[in-house]
Amino acid sequence: MVDAGRLPPLGPAAMFMQGTKRMPGTAVTKSVVANEPGGKKREEIFVDIIEKISVTFSSSGYILTSEIDGTIQMKSYLSGNPEIRLALNEDLGIGKNSSSTHDYRSSSGGGSVVLDDCNFHESVQLDSFDIDRTLHLIPPDGEFPVMNYRMTQEFKPPFRVTALIEEAGPSRAEVLLKIRADFPANVTANTITVQMPVPSYTMRASFELEAGAVGQTTDFKEGTRRLEWNLKKIVGGSEHTLRAKLTFSQETHGNLTKEAGPVNMNFTIPMYNASKLQVRYLQIAKKSKTYNPYRWVRYVTQANSYVARL
Repeated sequence: MVDAGRLPPLGPAAMFMQGTKRMPGTAVTKSVVANEPGGKKREEIFVDIIEKISVTFSSSGYILTSEIDGTIQMKSYLSGNPEIRLALNEDLGIGKNSSSTHDYRSSSGGGSVVLDDCNFHESVQLDSFDIDRTLHLIPPDGEFPVMNYRMTQEFKPPFRVTALIEEAGPSRAEVLLKIRADFPANVTANTITVQMPVPSYTMRASFELEAGAVGQTTDFKEGTRRLEWNLKKIVGGSEHTLRAKLTFSQETHGNLTKEAGPVNMNFTIPMYNASKLQVRYLQIAKKSKTYNPYRWVRYVTQANSYVARL
């Protein structure tokens, strides 16, 4: 039995605590299992918005196809399984008939976002979702997907990729690869890899990086006949170029664009999401006045199929 006089008052505002904390982008790869001093389990909850992007560019740089497959992943290490309220963009639209006034200028804050479709975890209650875009749930222990979504409406890809291959003699060719980062300067992409298949009769490849290039490596994979360009990081707003000279074992017959490419790109961008889907706030049911668990909201964008045709 608990003395009712010792319980805190529970009004509408007192029942829920509100707020989010942000971890740096590198936190996406960090372990979420942590203990307080003395071995006591740390009360914390992680919400990860993970998006995998598929984009195909034409030889002239126009977007032919684009799609985002996203998930809101939750890792809950809260004792007692308190109720959670997770609020998304207020003007979030679902269905292709929804209108969008997308603002590409910033990757933070709200803004109109239109999803093609979505589905939710069985623990999610959608009583007020149509009214205020808020999800109510009592999370199970461990990791689970709160919501999966898909977006094919127009969005701004994080990178523009252009590729060009031209004959430079009877048995030689030159390749030009260019990457432009179309995201804010305070965002940095990590572990970028660009690959380009070349004709099967390519014998050698020499590379020329831009002046002052740091953290970049190149390689010609003879076994698979492809060029590989690795960049440790790319800062938003920057542009990078690679030139390659190919030597063939036979003369070409004007079919280079058919025998080479397409260019494939892989990357990870912490604390950025192309759809602009945002968590407005994360509320946790308050068990006591001193209950203050750690709350982390993290974003990450990855390439699923990022292709540029020649």
